[in-house]
Amino acid sequence: MTTIEELRLLREREDHVEFKEAKHNYPFAGGQKTNPTDRRHCVLGYVVALANERGGRLVLGMADAYPHLVVGSDFAEGQVGALEDEIYTRLRIRVHAEELFDESGKDKLRVLVLNIPSRPLGKALRFEGVPLMRVGDSLREMDDAEYFSILQEQDPDFSARICPGLIIEDLDDRAVEELRRLMRVNRRHLAAGDMPLNQLLSDLNLSSVNGLTYAALILLGKSEAISHYLPQQNVVVEYRSNPEEIRYSARKEFREPLLLGIKHIWEYINQPASNPLLHIMNLPEIIDVPSFNEETIREAVLNACIHRSLQMGGDILIRQSPGQIEITNPGGFPYGVNLGNLLTVNSSPRSRLMAEVIEKTGLIERSGQGIDIMFANCIGEGRNIPDFSHSDDYQVSLIIRSEIIDEYFFLFVRRLKERNGQLDAFTLVNLYDIRRHHIDHLYDEKLSVMLEKGYILQHPYYKYVLGEDYFAAMHPIKIGICESHQLLRVYYAIEEKGNQASISDIVMRTEDILTQKQTRTLVDKLVGCGFLSVSGNGRSTRYSLKK
Repeated sequence: MTTIEELRLLREREDHVEFKEAKHNYPFAGGQKTNPTDRRHCVLGYVVALANERGGRLVLGMADAYPHLVVGSDFAEGQVGALEDEIYTRLRIRVHAEELFDESGKDKLRVLVLNIPSRPLGKALRFEGVPLMRVGDSLREMDDAEYFSILQEQDPDFSARICPGLIIEDLDDRAVEELRRLMRVNRRHLAAGDMPLNQLLSDLNLSSVNGLTYAALILLGKSEAISHYLPQQNVVVEYRSNPEEIRYSARKEFREPLLLGIKHIWEYINQPASNPLLHIMNLPEIIDVPSFNEETIREAVLNACIHRSLQMGGDILIRQSPGQIEITNPGGFPYGVNLGNLLTVNSSPRSRLMAEVIEKTGLIERSGQGIDIMFANCIGEGRNIPDFSHSDDYQVSLIIRSEIIDEYFFLFVRRLKERNGQLDAFTLVNLYDIRRHHIDHLYDEKLSVMLEKGYILQHPYYKYVLGEDYFAAMHPIKIGICESHQLLRVYYAIEEKGNQASISDIVMRTEDILTQKQTRTLVDKLVGCGFLSVSGNGRSTRYSLKK
C-alpha cells in the first residue's frame, strides 16, 4: 500500500503520477464546462491520459508543486467503490483506489490515490472521443505519431516466431503421431504418415532454417519444454457446484501439447457427474442431450488458444458448473472485433500460424468458423446464445449455458434440419431473435428465403413470428385437439397481450380461419388439456399460456 511519505517524493513526469489538490467539487467527467479543452481536466481525462502512458497514479488531495503538500480532498468520499465501478463502465479498465489520511496537523486530511493500469496493447483510450496525453501541465490530443505507434503494437503472430533453444527432441512423440493421424484421417495431407518429421514441420511452417516456432512448441512440445519456454501456455479447468462460489471443488491444470490436450480437456469436462444428460420429451421419443456439447466446447477452447495474447501472462481459465462453462483467455478482442460484429467480421487470430495448422488437422473446419459453430449449436439445442458480454480490453470471457430454455424450439430446429439440411448461423440467429420478438437487428438478407420456406411468418403485431413447425410438437397438436396453424394464432394472440388475453382478443386473430364459436370451443379444449390457464369471470375472463 502506498504511503503519503512515498507520494511526497515522486516526480510527476518521471514517476507517471499526476497530483491535483481537488479540495472540493473536482469534476469527474468534464463537469459544467463547455469548452472541450477545459472539460478534459477532470478525473476521467487524467485516467485516460495516464493509461495511455502505460499506467500511473492520479493523486487527489496533494499539491502538484514538489514536495506535494497534503491539502485534503473530498472527491468520491464514501463512494470509492462506486467510483471504481463507474470508471470500469466507461473505460473498461480496472482502477484501484486507495484512501490515505494525513494526521500530522490539527486536521485529518484525506488523500485519494487512483492506481491506473496500462491501456490495452494496440489501443489508445479516449475521453469524449479524443485520445489524450499529458504535455507539460496540460492534457492534449495525442499527436499522429504517438497514435500510430500505438496502433502498430497490435500483436504480431507470436506463434510464428522462432523459439530460441527449442529442438526436435523437445517435441512429444505422441503429439507428432497425433498430428500425422489427424492429417491422414482428414485427407489434408495424405503423405503425412510417411514423411520425415523435418519435412513435415517445414511444410506446415512450424520450422525453418532458423529453428522451430512457438506454434510447434504449443501444438507438439513436451510438457517440460512448454514449462521452460512458454510457462503461460497453461489451461486450467475448475469445477464449482455454484459459479458464484469462491473456492473450487475440483481443479486440474493442462500443460501439454495442444493436439493431445484438447482431447484430455474435454474428457475432464465430460465426466458423467459434471456433464449430465438432459431429456427432451417428444413422445413417444425421449431425446437425450448432454448439458455441454463437445463440438461447442472444443471450438470454444481452440478459439481461446488461437486468439489469446501470448505476450500477456495468465492462463486460459475454464470455470465449469452445472449451469454454465466460462472460458477466459488473456487479451481482449482482436483489432476491429467487438460484440456487435462477432459473426460478420473476418477472423483475425493472434496466433495465425497455429490456427492454420489446426485447420489442416481438421480439428476446426476453417479458421473463422468457430464462432458460427458455437452460435449454431447453442441455438439449435434450444439454449441461449454464447455470451461474450463480460469481455473487456484485457480478456475475452465466453459463457456457454447448459439450460435448454425452449424444448419446442429445439424440436423446431431439428425438424427444419431434417427437411432442409443444415441451417447457417445467420438463419439460426434470426430464428432465435424472432422467437424472442427482438427484430431490430435481424440479418435482412436471410428473411426472404426464411419466409418462402415457412420458417417464419409475417405477423400484424410482431412483424415476424416462427412458423407452424414450431407448434408441431406441442401437446395440443400431439393429442389432436387442433392443427398447427390454429394453435399458432391462439398462441400469439395471447402472447401479444402480455399473456393475459380476453376471448375477444383471441377471436380477432382467428376470425379468418375459425368462427367465433369454433374459437371458443378450441380455447376451452386448450384449457382442458392444460395448455392454457384461465382466470376471472365474465368480461374479466383472461387466458394465459402455461409456460
